[in-house]
Amino acid sequence: MGRESNDNMDPTKRLGLEVVYEDSEVVVVRAPTEDQLINIITSLLRDKPMTVKELHSILSGLASEDKIRKALIRLVNDGRVYVLEDGRFTVVGL
Repeated sequence: MGRESNDNMDPTKRLGLEVVYEDSEVVVVRAPTEDQLINIITSLLRDKPMTVKELHSILSGLASEDKIRKALIRLVNDGRVYVLEDGRFTVVGL
């Protein structure tokens, strides 16, 4: 269960982010492009419906709330995501 289970818990691996620099104390990743951010958000919403704030808490340091909102609006306009009555976003078809 060693390395493979650790990779599943590592957010950079789980989100598919490119590691630019890594040492024992810090990992620096390249910020996702707009398309990568949309894929990351879609993947996170497949796990469970979330609000903008919940998504931002996971993606803080990678994307601002405004970028997350912009990606969500694009996903809603494309018909891939919709908003629940309580304000959480979810993937269509789940």
